[in-house]
Amino acid sequence: MNAFSPQELEQYARHFSLPQVGLEGQEKLKKASVLLIGAGGLGSPLGLYLAGAGVGRIGIVDFDVVDRSNLQRQVLYSTADIGQSKAQTAARQLQAINPYITIEAHPTWLDPGTAKKLFPAYDIIVDGTDNFPTRYLVNDACFLLGKPNVYGSIFQFEGQVSVFATPDGPCYRCLHPTPPPPGSIANCAEGGVLGVLPGLVGCMQTIEVLKWLLGIGTSLVGQLLLIDSLEMRVRELQIPRDPDCPLCGQHPSIVEIQQSEEVCHPLPTPQSLIQEITVGELSQILHKEDPPQLLDVREFHEFEICRLPGAVLIPLGSLPDRVTELDPDRDLIVYCKSGVRSADAVSWLNQKGFSRSRNLAGGIMAWQATVDSSLARYW
Repeated sequence: MNAFSPQELEQYARHFSLPQVGLEGQEKLKKASVLLIGAGGLGSPLGLYLAGAGVGRIGIVDFDVVDRSNLQRQVLYSTADIGQSKAQTAARQLQAINPYITIEAHPTWLDPGTAKKLFPAYDIIVDGTDNFPTRYLVNDACFLLGKPNVYGSIFQFEGQVSVFATPDGPCYRCLHPTPPPPGSIANCAEGGVLGVLPGLVGCMQTIEVLKWLLGIGTSLVGQLLLIDSLEMRVRELQIPRDPDCPLCGQHPSIVEIQQSEEVCHPLPTPQSLIQEITVGELSQILHKEDPPQLLDVREFHEFEICRLPGAVLIPLGSLPDRVTELDPDRDLIVYCKSGVRSADAVSWLNQKGFSRSRNLAGGIMAWQATVDSSLARYW
């Protein structure tokens, strides 16, 4: 028991009582290191339980600061932390939970250079991100550097958990070879997420990490756990290793860690060439004698929260069926929450002959921030 102080012996007492953990297993955890990518909804429970479990060194990568909208699900933070670095705040919180381990804060963007520098120093990498560029970067870096990738994702009421990039299993690209087109899939900010769901998924990721470090149980390598919290159902999807995978297949085309252009910087398309109007410009013409028509392409629940006066609501998915409700000979300003979905709408409308349509840059949130602060803000 010399490896542990009297205080540690007391802190980990319940682990010592488990035959699958015991003294030997707790020593493994103490010597282990885990790097968390993201200290948000998933990273919060991950950090809390990994620290509590006694993982000897935990790194936290997150460039963001705490926002009030985070508090609905990111249980590491309080109102007093708003505006503070997530990585540094999380490190302080976790160190307070367990002063016998090492917590390392990395308040920075994750890019290829950062991945090459940080990943080799940790035993296992945990993906708690909420965007496709970082998700693919984590996957590629883990495979090329030989680090297991404990993956988790959440959206609305559904979650996913798996373990990728192991020597004998598939990688994330075996499941999704290429990322979806930019703007085609709403993120959690646009689509929402049940506040407790990240806690459930993050805890499942934590279990996968601990099992891997302890060498016990059955890993989710080769399996995708699908969680439907609304129906309270869990099912598994088998994921075979794809021999044609561009990363881990028989003839890989991805041999270096890089930020793929197709993920982060799409090639010029009609969407990137569309006409835009700023909120300031719109505010100047909105009350003229012949104002432009306003088209809101958000969802109904967003429209109910806030809207521009006189706007017509046609959700983006319904636009092809309802386009006849719009006048192609009239100036048309299209907006959404932040300008992403509306850019897709304008691109499509241009192809259908609506040459006088323009995208509202920054969406209704830019309008709220710049023109009319009385509008309700939502995340």
